[in-house]
Amino acid sequence: MNARTQINLDPETQQRAHAKAAALGISFAEYIRRLLVHDLGPTRRKVEISAVFDLVDEGLPTNIARDKDKMIGEALWEEHVSKTSRKRRAVARSRTSPR
Repeated sequence: MNARTQINLDPETQQRAHAKAAALGISFAEYIRRLLVHDLGPTRRKVEISAVFDLVDEGLPTNIARDKDKMIGEALWEEHVSKTSRKRRAVARSRTSPR
């Protein structure tokens, strides 16, 4: 879902931006979106999609349709704990390392 944003431009900048968008064959809004993505970089996923794979323990009976929310939650929690532990170890090392 997109959020609507309003910006104020001086007339010369607005005219140049509209002309550039027209030359590229895109709308002014698309031109602005592309500039922002170029400057900010692509959005990063908050959660690695790989966290939802390997949720089933082989050999144990399971009902994925019934248990999927629990299984995904457990996988995401394990990923969170793992990342948090790595960050804590890095902070502890930085505090104890000589400067």
